[in-house]
Amino acid sequence: MREPLRFTGKIMSVTVSRVADRWFASVTVDTEDAPRCRAENQGAVGVDLGASTLATLSTGEVFAGPKPHTALLKRLRRLSRSLSRKSKGSRNRAKARMRLARLHARIANIRRDALHKLTASLTRRFHTICIEDLHVRGTPRNRHLARSIADMGVTEFRRQLQYKAAMRGGWVMVVDRFYPSSKRCSACGHVMEEMPLSVRRWTCPECGTTHDRDVNAARNILANGLARLSGPTASSAEPEACGEKDSGAPSLCLVRETASMKQEVRFVPV
Repeated sequence: MREPLRFTGKIMSVTVSRVADRWFASVTVDTEDAPRCRAENQGAVGVDLGASTLATLSTGEVFAGPKPHTALLKRLRRLSRSLSRKSKGSRNRAKARMRLARLHARIANIRRDALHKLTASLTRRFHTICIEDLHVRGTPRNRHLARSIADMGVTEFRRQLQYKAAMRGGWVMVVDRFYPSSKRCSACGHVMEEMPLSVRRWTCPECGTTHDRDVNAARNILANGLARLSGPTASSAEPEACGEKDSGAPSLCLVRETASMKQEVRFVPV
């Protein structure tokens, strides 16, 4: 390998992998612990994840997300049909299979790049981040939301957020999935009986405040997360070490400096 290593230390192992038609060598180096960069501590923030937008913050910021699978769906279908029409064992089928694999790799890279940029920005700016415990495993049963939720990469977003917050000494609060964040008015606390997904803006019948659905949900998630952080539950809860516990049941996730860290995978093309 001609490229110099990015880290100084003892080389432990090298793993060679292939993605589509590209080969990568992942080098594991035993190095000293790098000094941790603290978050800017702009306060706490609530994050609402959804199908139409990747993330909506309690500050009003909206991150639409690239939606690579949706954007390249027509091309994906065309290449899939082309592959199915080729004779098995032929060279044309091998070429069609490689073109389809390259497109899948491109979709995954676009999604991964957007998630890394967003989670790095959040953990760098905010010391305490409150998110909702979404039931991702149940979304494939809903044919209207399955593709959109999968295209956003919600599970990967939470994983990256947890280990990056731990590296900066931050907190990630996971709010109960049954908490009515979208139905509750963030101004007066009134809870609506029904709130269809088609309703994006609504007015509270009690105080008359007009809410954006996602921003209101993010503010409620922030309020609930801070209440649980300062309540008696926080003192008795154990830190969750970057997704090492089962996230199926609603729980309080506290990520501290003492939590175990997962390093980002760095690939070196050969």
